[in-house]
Amino acid sequence: MKGEARSMGQHDKSKQEGHIWGSMRRTAFILGSGLLLFVAFWNSVTWHLQRFWGASGYFWQAQWERLLSTYEGKEWILYIIGATHVPSLCFWTFNGLLLVVDTTGKPNFISRYRIQVGKNEPVDPVKLRQSIRTVLFNQFFISLPMLVFLYPFLKWWGDPCRRELPTFHWFLLELAIFTLIEEVLFYYSHRLLHHPIFYKKIHKKHHEWTAPIGVISLYAHPIEHVASNMLPAMAGPIIMGSHLSSITMWFSLALIITTISHCGYHLPFLPSPEFHDYHHLKFTQCYGVLGVLDHLHGTDTQFKQTKAYERHILLLGFTPLSESIPDSPKKME
Repeated sequence: MKGEARSMGQHDKSKQEGHIWGSMRRTAFILGSGLLLFVAFWNSVTWHLQRFWGASGYFWQAQWERLLSTYEGKEWILYIIGATHVPSLCFWTFNGLLLVVDTTGKPNFISRYRIQVGKNEPVDPVKLRQSIRTVLFNQFFISLPMLVFLYPFLKWWGDPCRRELPTFHWFLLELAIFTLIEEVLFYYSHRLLHHPIFYKKIHKKHHEWTAPIGVISLYAHPIEHVASNMLPAMAGPIIMGSHLSSITMWFSLALIITTISHCGYHLPFLPSPEFHDYHHLKFTQCYGVLGVLDHLHGTDTQFKQTKAYERHILLLGFTPLSESIPDSPKKME
């Protein structure tokens, strides 16, 4: 009996190790295939984009030099505008449009793409006002001071307001590095916040919304906002010593993407929010942004067995995926 138990234990151990190595091989295959495709299309795509960039680059360089001349000796004002005001304007413009749909249910051509049908129709106004106050607090009393205090270090490290704008290829490289760094830092910080020690006192606040809307992407406890929202996004530009133009583009893009992930609508021609929407619904799945680390760590296995996973694609038509790929009539995932 002991021999059989020992044999079964060794079998389970080898099976577990095989699962881990299998996950790593699949992840390596996905990343390798993606890299090969990226390299294959790099020259052809960037050649055309570089032509456009080269044609307009002189214009933007001239405008940037004009701004530097206007704010000579006060470059920190440009930094504040680019690192905080422009991304915030993008965030509130996009969320303002979404809030119209969230509060009124109109226009119907947008509301029909709702992921969790029957939720937030319309959104609770009291809960919404409370969430907006928290978001504004996080932006003005946490994000803004953090970025202001970061400026002296950035100026010493690489000067974000230097005269020469980055090349198009360099910006693409930065964008790839920013995305990779954010994915790693966000996944592990986010998963740590789901530990019982931190979840009840910190992360539970964000999960008050089991059916998220765009504006609550920044609705979080102050500690979470620093550790899981700000630091993963800031780390890339800090490491790379990025130009203000790259920082502005990256922060604006990051805020738009996280808004899409939380918006609650699977809209045509926009990235699928099904992955993170499912996280808000079930809590213990889909911790990352891209899903690569979730695949590696097996934290998307339940998600892959749902209709939401089948709908986790780029919608290239105008028929809502909730209609073309409906939930099972027996069990709603």
